[in-house]
Amino acid sequence: MHVDFNRRRVIVGVGSALVDILAQESDEFLANTGAVKGGMVYVDNAHIDKTLSMASSTPAIVPGGSACNTAVGVGQLGGAARFVGTCGRGPMGTFFENALRSRCVDTRLARSSAPTGRVLSIITPDAERSMLTFLGAASETRPEDLREDYFADAAVVHIEGYLLFNPQLITAALRAARSAGALVSLDLASHNVVAESRDFLADIVRNYVDILIANEDEARAYTGQSDPEKALAALGREAQVVALKRGHLGSRIIADKRLVDVPAQGDGRAVDTTGAGDLWAAGFLFGLVSGFSLEKSGAIGSACGYEVCQVMGASIPAEGWQRIRKLLEPTAAANGAGVQAAGEAASPRQYPAAGCPTK
Repeated sequence: MHVDFNRRRVIVGVGSALVDILAQESDEFLANTGAVKGGMVYVDNAHIDKTLSMASSTPAIVPGGSACNTAVGVGQLGGAARFVGTCGRGPMGTFFENALRSRCVDTRLARSSAPTGRVLSIITPDAERSMLTFLGAASETRPEDLREDYFADAAVVHIEGYLLFNPQLITAALRAARSAGALVSLDLASHNVVAESRDFLADIVRNYVDILIANEDEARAYTGQSDPEKALAALGREAQVVALKRGHLGSRIIADKRLVDVPAQGDGRAVDTTGAGDLWAAGFLFGLVSGFSLEKSGAIGSACGYEVCQVMGASIPAEGWQRIRKLLEPTAAANGAGVQAAGEAASPRQYPAAGCPTK
């Protein structure tokens, strides 16, 4: 499937509207919480409260959710970003919506009497994050909430893999994207999510997904291949564009049978890996929609992933975005991002270094 990026720019994220609670704790603490190291487990609200009561420090609170983080990244890069989801009517829901709007994201939020969902991200000394998730209002998004006009101008609809636990909703999102003529991007989200939804996931990838994004653990869970090269080759047969994120080893991208290696930024050290994959996706998708090459789009993704790993949480500070935006300065024209409309030459578009684009 091809999309004319000269006519469509909007990247729409569909996922869970969640507030992230970030706690730095030891591996011993993590072992007593019921969390899966490096993964995500669904819990009730009381479980999060109980875990927080045992925390040794005061946690930070920021807007979160995988597709939400990606939408924020696109907005901060100067792209046209939209987020679709459900939050509560209370103060946390208002906090979530205002935080997104202040970060240049156009919101399409249903409101619920249920509390806004929360994610307790426990960051251990190795910078790994392990998540306990209470979906709350986010679980109440219904297929009929995904209105046609939310997607009408979309170039890419980016869907978080966590929605695999709601087959009706993710199927509705995929169909809405297809009906709108947008490319479908899917981030596999977490290795345990992939393992628990393997058969259903394989079906939707074959039938709907144009851009498939995974890390090595997720690729292994999906393909059954423990060797990264074999896993990448298997993924490359699944979608038009495949991106394999490899942490400090960089990333590998396959599009139209062309393989691109993208080096990582920095020296591999990280404060916290929360949101690293989400922000990588933001930079990569922004690059593709802007008409940049696979190489440059991957480099923007790497820069976003690196910067977010230098801080607690998935919020890159202003100075980090300034460094990333330097990559957007005019260089070479795009050289085949793999998703450009047939017969058209992409020309990199310039976005403002600050402020929000006109929606």
